[in-house]
Formats: sequence, structure tokens, C-alpha cells
Amino acid sequence: MPFVIYATPFFSENATRNIEALLNLPGVRLAVISQAPQEELATESRARLVGHWRVADALDTDQLLAAARALGERHGRIDRLFSATEQMQVQLAEVREALGIAGMSAEVARNFRDKARMKTLLREAGLPCARHRLIADEAEALDFAREVGYPLVVKPPDGAGSQVTYRADGPGGLREALAAIGPEVGREALLEEFITGEEHSFDTWSIDGEPVFHSLTHYLPTPLDAMRNPWIQWAVLLPRETDEPHDDDIRAAAFETLRALGMGTGLSHMEWFRRADGSIAISEVAARPPGAQITTLMSRAHDFDSIAAWARLMVFGEFVPPERRYAVGAAFLRGQGRGVVRAIHGLEEANREVGHLVTDAKLPTIGQVPSPSYEGEGFIVVRAEETAAVRHALSRLVSLIRVELG
Repeated sequence: MPFVIYATPFFSENATRNIEALLNLPGVRLAVISQAPQEELATESRARLVGHWRVADALDTDQLLAAARALGERHGRIDRLFSATEQMQVQLAEVREALGIAGMSAEVARNFRDKARMKTLLREAGLPCARHRLIADEAEALDFAREVGYPLVVKPPDGAGSQVTYRADGPGGLREALAAIGPEVGREALLEEFITGEEHSFDTWSIDGEPVFHSLTHYLPTPLDAMRNPWIQWAVLLPRETDEPHDDDIRAAAFETLRALGMGTGLSHMEWFRRADGSIAISEVAARPPGAQITTLMSRAHDFDSIAAWARLMVFGEFVPPERRYAVGAAFLRGQGRGVVRAIHGLEEANREVGHLVTDAKLPTIGQVPSPSYEGEGFIVVRAEETAAVRHALSRLVSLIRVELG
């Protein structure tokens, strides 16, 4: 019976789903390390855990190491230690190395976590990605801007997704972004050329370094545009069509990217662009399950539980590729104005038009405090056999529904 430790700072909705999936694996003894008290978990889930260890800082390697050692002393040899939280990947890899636990090494974890290091490795491998530079002050930033031109993307090198990411359209915007991030020697900011085009994700299931399944999605529009414009209601589309010839270039580049970074066993999430001239550019890759409800989209597209499949992949190294049956999409509902959610407009008309395609929904509630996430205050997932029908439904949802703040 394998002894598995799952680590998470907090018991978010995603973390709770991951824990439930692990608890449902046959023969697995599960313990949890968290910053949050275990009482925040459902009573039934707590009763099924063999152990829990609370730490003051879930991003501190020493505390994670002490917690894992203590749990190992109580429950036996640790077979797996992992998390879906991107900010914990390096620290957990360091703990695995210290305790001799199988899994991704710290060096490989840094390849995925440090975006500047990642892009250097990709460029050395001849893979298309944005020009970039780590900068410690304004002078270095302005020098890079003169070399590359505007607009620029400014973010910490260990950022996650589009969080704490800025677009600078000129010197003034660059200075504002730098003031928000506060780069310095030893804590540099990452500057990249801004790539224009259609943005997509490429999610890959790998076993022992070999891709065994992949899924591609389209962002409508890009997450960075959504972050810069809080009023934008955006969507993610997962088409029914797979292995289309026009995607041969990104498939080859994605798999070569994972080899260059050292991916072993797990689910990875890559963001990439297709420029107007048809060329591709890789933005970044994370060695974790995707956000933006993409795991839900994969589940609905294939009529399987992608979280349960990920749990089995991480613990047993097993994955059975599912059959793509549908096109699926998620429309994200974001509040307009300031304050709390005051009203939701257009739901009845949206339901009349596309309600028959809805599989999942999390609607905003009156009085709800707006979320800082680009996913907004709620979402609606739609599914159909034809990709065009899903694309149309997403367009209607983001057009008809308006979340009023006040």
C-alpha cells in the first residue's frame, strides 16, 4: 500500500478535489502537509487521511522537509510527495532529494519554475520563444527596451500563469511595472518581448519522459488582455478536432520543449502563440495541471475524470488515453464596475439560447466580493459535438451576461 503525501498551502477548491481523488485511489495511504488547519477539510476527508502536518510556511523547504520526515517516521517509507501548486514545485523536489523519494529532481523543477532559465534552455535547443532578459534595475530594463522595443511583458521569473504580469507599452508603463514588482540584485524581474497573435495552451500527459496524450485549447482573448482589462469576459475553447495537420508544428515543438526541460511523469501546461504570419512562439511551461477550468474541459470532452486520472498518473505512473467525444468551452463571468456583485443581467436570455449545452456552472452571487483572479466571479461550461457550436455558445454567453458591481 503506497504511502503518499500531498502538499498544499491552503485547502482551495482545486486542492480539495485533488485530495479527494487521491483518497479514492485503491490501496493508497494519504497524508497531507498544509499551511491551513486540517479542520478546514470536510470531516469525511479528514477521517480518511492517515496523517496531517501543519506548517507555518508551505513554501519553506526546511519546514516541508521536517513535516515529511515526521510523517515518514509515523507512517513508513514515503513513496510519493507532490503538489499541484506551482510555487511549491522546487521546494518539494528538494525534499524528495533529501529523503530519497522518487519524482522530479530539483534541477528539473527549476527549469520549469524559473522562466528566464526556461527560455534560455529553449533558445539553446533551437525552440521558438520570446527574447528575454533578467533585470535588477530601471537602467537595465530601459537598455533591454531599446534593444527589443515596446510593448514588453514584465513579471517575476517565478510567476504563475498571468498573475503579477504587466504589459509595458512605453517607458512610463515600464517604470510603473518595475515599481510594482520592485526588482533588485538577487530578486530580478523578467522582461520579454511582447508576442502578438492567438494564444493557446498545450497540455501533455507524460510517463517517464514520453508524451502519451495531449490536448490543445484556444484563449479568447488572451489571459493577459483579460488581466489588463477587468471588464473583459473571456473564454477558453477546447475543440473536438485532434491532431489537425496545421498543429503539427506546435506538437513537435511542445514535445521537444518537454524533453529540453527534463519532464518525467506528470501533467504539464504550456502556453504558446501563433503569430499572424503562422509562426509559433512558446511562452512558458508549468509542470502541473492547468488552471482556467481546463481540467474540467478535458473531463467533459472525453467523458472521464481528469483529476482522478492525474492522481493515478502521479502515484502509479499509469494513464489510459481517453477518446475525444465533444468540443467544450468555458466562459468566465467578470464583474464590471466597483464594489460587490449587485446584479447579474442576461442570464434568462443566455439560458434560452445555449442552456441546453451547459454542463457546469458557477454563477456569481449577489453580494459576492470580486475575485482578483482572471477567472472572475463565475464561469459556465458548454459542450457540443461540433466545435463551431461551442464557439458560438461562448460568444453569446460573454455577450449576453453582464455582472454588475456596485
